[in-house]
Amino acid sequence: MDKITSIIFDCDGVLVDTERAMISVLLEMTLEFGVNMELDEAVKAFSGRQILETIAALQTSAGRPFPENFEQDFRVRAYDRFRQGIEAVPGIHELLDRLKVPYCVASSGPKEKIALNLKLTGLLGYFPEHHIFSSYEINSWKPDPGIFLHAADFMGFHPHTTAVVEDSIAGVEAAVKGGFKVFAIANEQDRHELAARGATTFGHMRELPDLLKL
Repeated sequence: MDKITSIIFDCDGVLVDTERAMISVLLEMTLEFGVNMELDEAVKAFSGRQILETIAALQTSAGRPFPENFEQDFRVRAYDRFRQGIEAVPGIHELLDRLKVPYCVASSGPKEKIALNLKLTGLLGYFPEHHIFSSYEINSWKPDPGIFLHAADFMGFHPHTTAVVEDSIAGVEAAVKGGFKVFAIANEQDRHELAARGATTFGHMRELPDLLKL
């Protein structure tokens, strides 16, 4: 493997532990429309994807339209849930403290959501505003590689020597399509599927420096 000279982090599930909280809000909201989906199943299906795509899939499952303000209502509820108590992914502070290579964050979420979650978890100081990239800025969502290529271009990173750190199938597929080296944090049951899509998997952030040879 070429020497890693830069890193692009996903946000939800990689820097901040928000993925399950966010999707649980969606499931709570869609239950009244007849959507009865297990949280683990929904996390696997929707993690890393555009929220409108996820809402459309849930609406299809419901068999009837959601209110016009559904997405806006979801954002309000999800942000409130985050403020009630979200945490940084274990070990991420320690990892960022020791990094010597440049890095940034690139996420499918709106920029204000990324910044809010980084602030709530004490991580915002690691990421200046110009090191935060959102799919909403370029209208490209994973598994399309556009957000990673956009971040790399702005930062001056070369994809073949840049590590993308992900946790979702859509994110891994996007990184592979973009020509990046992809590392995925995952529990034991998800490791095989992410590895099959081209990721080097690991279970805790303390393992990442050795994998990256930093």
